[in-house]
Amino acid sequence: MLLATDNAGMTALHEAAYRGNLDVFLKVWKWAEKKLTKEEINKLLLATDNVGMTALHQSACKGNLDVLLKVWEWAEQKLTTEKINKTLLLATDNEGWTAWHYAAHEGYLDT
Repeated sequence: MLLATDNAGMTALHEAAYRGNLDVFLKVWKWAEKKLTKEEINKLLLATDNVGMTALHQSACKGNLDVLLKVWEWAEQKLTTEKINKTLLLATDNEGWTAWHYAAHEGYLDT
């Protein structure tokens, strides 16, 4: 269910990150931890939408720092350092942008 996507390829985690809704984001995560395997949680954290954006991208492009920090915290708990560095931190969307490009472009210095 949480790995299901809408027509834009966004999971519930993507949507909550994009909208900056920390309460929904936390509820989605709490459910995921109870119901999903480690492999499925990894897929959820690394899932990309139709334009190649992860939940980290979605939170960075909107300056949703609280959500971004949660994504990062969970990545540190659930992913290997290599996956964090190569797959999440340096993940590029279809335009070649990382989450950090979006934060910088939009002027979200705290992000």
